[in-house]
Amino acid sequence: MSGPDPARRAAFEVLKAVRVKEAYTNLVLPHVLGKYRLTGRDAAFTTELASGTIRRQGTYDAILAGCTDRPLASTQAKVLDVLRLGCHQLLGMRVAPHAAISTSVDLVRSEVGPGPSGFTNAVLRRVSAHDLETWLTRMDADRSTRFSHPAWIVDALAEAVGDDEIDAMLAADNDPPAVTLVARPRRATVDELPGEPTPFSPYGVVSAGGNPSDVPAVAEGRAGVQDEGSQLVAHVLAAAPLEGPDERWLDLCAGPGGKAALLAALADARGARLVANELQPHRADLVRRALDGAQGVEAVTVEDGTAPPWPAGSFDRVLVDAPCTGLGALRRRPEARWRRRREDLRDLVPLQRALLDRALDLARPGGVVLYATCSPVLAETRDVLGSVLVGRDDMKLGDATSLLTAAAGLRADVPDCQGPLAGTAQLWPHRHRTDAMFLALFRKG
Repeated sequence: MSGPDPARRAAFEVLKAVRVKEAYTNLVLPHVLGKYRLTGRDAAFTTELASGTIRRQGTYDAILAGCTDRPLASTQAKVLDVLRLGCHQLLGMRVAPHAAISTSVDLVRSEVGPGPSGFTNAVLRRVSAHDLETWLTRMDADRSTRFSHPAWIVDALAEAVGDDEIDAMLAADNDPPAVTLVARPRRATVDELPGEPTPFSPYGVVSAGGNPSDVPAVAEGRAGVQDEGSQLVAHVLAAAPLEGPDERWLDLCAGPGGKAALLAALADARGARLVANELQPHRADLVRRALDGAQGVEAVTVEDGTAPPWPAGSFDRVLVDAPCTGLGALRRRPEARWRRRREDLRDLVPLQRALLDRALDLARPGGVVLYATCSPVLAETRDVLGSVLVGRDDMKLGDATSLLTAAAGLRADVPDCQGPLAGTAQLWPHRHRTDAMFLALFRKG
């Protein structure tokens, strides 16, 4: 009897690493694909099977609960992983039912033992009786179950985007994101990268497929993988009009280094220098790796951004890419929706306020500060700005949206990107096909 095929075994291994080691799907996938020597269609199948299963976990668990007479919580974790993988093949991929069921049974036998194989077979046969939409109708699924987002996240995102668009946004979170590459100016050109130019960023392409590390410019560190929204963050900081010298830039929270690498290239193009700071040593190592070979770098430092060592007014441009819930990047980090808790905001929001407050101090008079989060949640965007600006007569909120236009150097204007406060910008996966990045630009008087 043959064992499970490598592609499904690899997907199972990704789910196990995410569950047991709290790994990140997008980081563990390349390692697992390499371990099983999966390329081309097999690699794409594994990627969609693992990532799609994790994205739709909430929906599949509700369906599985209706297909077994025992509480889902009592199901052995490894068996539940296989059942979820089977669900995604049956309900979310074009896999024939007999193939999805039989390969899942093989996987359970291999990874757990023969005992649960009959249970796995019976449950998945019940799942295969209906398609996804029929299941959702039969369950009278609420928004949380239909779109596989915890209820508190649905509420927080609906408050930010509005009731008219929340369904479209949640659906976009469940779409596999395109791989976007970035050419770092003066080190690589867009023409070197395979794919179609990104709609807005002048530095990016939507990948034509394949392993990005096989692209020479990426392998050499002259280009990288970076969401278009993150590219636009670096662009807005670099494009903001400045009074006086433009010589010293700071990325206050630089890990893992993608924005820092683009900023260093943009700084070098005009003779400026970037300080890339990251508090966590392991993330600082990632920043060093991202900046390896880059020009325009003054230093990579490991300092507490809430109590930085530099004197006030030390920098012309400052980026605060603040630690946040990451609810704007659930397409790329599907496991985050199951790890984050509403209570996380209690720790994150005070940190965001402190980092922004220090960043405003570090900008010189006439300088600019860009506050960015990969979250549209109002507590992390509108409310942070409102609390920090109280009593700060030295700072004015600028117009970030005016820098998301062709007139400011983009390929095309970014439409419908107004944020919750005048002048702030908010990108959305369903409107712009980017992560939901928030941008607020400050000018120091």
